[in-house]
Amino acid sequence: MPNERRIFVTEQRKYNVLFLCTHNSARSILAEAALNALAGDRFVAYSAGSHPGKAPNPHGIELLRSQNISVEGLRSKSWDEFAVDGAPRIDFIFTVCDDAAGEVCPIWPGHPAKAHWGVPDPSQVEGSDEEMRRAFLKTFVQLKKRIELFTSLSLDKLDGMAVQKALQNIGTSLRERGE
Repeated sequence: MPNERRIFVTEQRKYNVLFLCTHNSARSILAEAALNALAGDRFVAYSAGSHPGKAPNPHGIELLRSQNISVEGLRSKSWDEFAVDGAPRIDFIFTVCDDAAGEVCPIWPGHPAKAHWGVPDPSQVEGSDEEMRRAFLKTFVQLKKRIELFTSLSLDKLDGMAVQKALQNIGTSLRERGE
């Protein structure tokens, strides 16, 4: 029929994102949970560490629950889980601690885009429970701002180099502003 309108629907795939931190107990866990909560329709977030702790930090879990973000399935895990056959193909890797950024990482299949988004470690704050809660909230807010900027990028319209530069700029521009 000449007046027939065809509608083409392209299925948008989800991008896999890996947040790395040495112990995978605080910052990377917060980032994993935040991205899954904010943009789980477009991204699947994971977290891992080079020397994972035994479990996520209880202050981080408490904060996520206070933000109505699911903590189901969150656990501290080794980054080796993501460098083996059968692991999810990672599209983006963000290091959120300076130690992890300086470590020799595994070879990631698919050559994901990488950026360093260093934020202070809230678990290193010494003080009362209230001071710990404030430190975790401050770190969470910093990560959430970066994640919101990341999820606003039109990734399908950027080439590899432009994506890489945009990801790194998110981490450095907010760090320079103290966010």
